Amino acid sequence: MTKKQADIQHYADGTASVMRKAVVYTELRFYKRSDVLYQLTQVFCQRYLPRYGDRTVDQMVQAARSTKQNIVEGSTDGQTSTETELKLLGIARGSNQELLEDYQDYLKRNGMTEWFGRNDRFDRLHRFCQEHTLWDEYRPLTERMNGEELANMAICLCHQVDKAMAKYIERKDREFTTEGGIRERMTAARLGQRETQRQIIERQAAEIDALRKENARLKEIIKEAGITGKPG
Repeated sequence: MTKKQADIQHYADGTASVMRKAVVYTELRFYKRSDVLYQLTQVFCQRYLPRYGDRTVDQMVQAARSTKQNIVEGSTDGQTSTETELKLLGIARGSNQELLEDYQDYLKRNGMTEWFGRNDRFDRLHRFCQEHTLWDEYRPLTERMNGEELANMAICLCHQVDKAMAKYIERKDREFTTEGGIRERMTAARLGQRETQRQIIERQAAEIDALRKENARLKEIIKEAGITGKPG
């Protein structure tokens, strides 16, 4: 596959930039869900896991935090390095998978059911998680849910985050394959800047040439009119 020209941004004065267009990570739906997962996991661990003598609490909270924070860092670093962005998003996805495994283990360990397939409870939960992405929308529900319900909600969110991130990472990977990384962008920016400077020089040269022609035309008119500019 041949690489296409990088989409180069420009500053207000026309100077080319090697920076990619900033990703507003707070607008990414999988980031919003990862934040819900982080808040929900803290509530779940405080309510249903022992506070002492069990490393699971720290591991689950850290996995939830790692998912969210690596999305933030990856999206920010992606302005200059797609390689770093892909690496950090991959770490975020791995942390999300770790969190998913912990919730599934909780259900197994306590003889509870993981909801999936054609199940009224699962259908309602899945639909709710699809339609809502903010913690304030989940908080009232979590106050009324038991351990099995909270774990299944978290599992549903983990699956949705993973699916969305997989698609996003694939899109970023394709962009890198076709556009290249920071070196290609630097080259494209320099070439673009040179092209801009060349266009400015050509325009100025054309304007100077037009002024010279106009000056020559006016001189010819003055000559034909017999105006010498000397006192009579």
